[in-house]
Amino acid sequence: MAATSLHELVPVLQVAIGPVILISGVGLLLLTMTNRLGRAIDRARSLARDLQERREPDREPVLAQVAIIYRRARLIRLTIALAALSVLLAAVLIIALFLSALMKWDQGLSIILIFIACMGSLITSLITFIYDIHLSLVALKLELKQVKPDLG
Repeated sequence: MAATSLHELVPVLQVAIGPVILISGVGLLLLTMTNRLGRAIDRARSLARDLQERREPDREPVLAQVAIIYRRARLIRLTIALAALSVLLAAVLIIALFLSALMKWDQGLSIILIFIACMGSLITSLITFIYDIHLSLVALKLELKQVKPDLG
């Protein structure tokens, strides 16, 4: 390994630190996603208790809501896994950028592939997150139809 002076190391660190901003932002998204998962689980438990008190004809709308919430919980789990994978890939990207600059390796293709995988995982996570929001509105519509049956 070649000796590296501080003035050579600072630009390397500046380049490698860029993805840290991505990690910070996705960390906030993960916080939001885990909160949504917790709320979905709490709502499912509440509906399960409600089901025990209802008679057969009144159970169908609640069962439909439970099915949607279970689907949402599975979707949020996937969303969280993809966002976490994105953070993991960003961390690998930081190490790859740092090592390739420090060791003067030409790892352009590897870095490009890690970056594309990181962004692909993040994009897919956000798409599934948007779909979860859609499903939560579907569940809300079902619940509101119980109160106001003519709701379109």
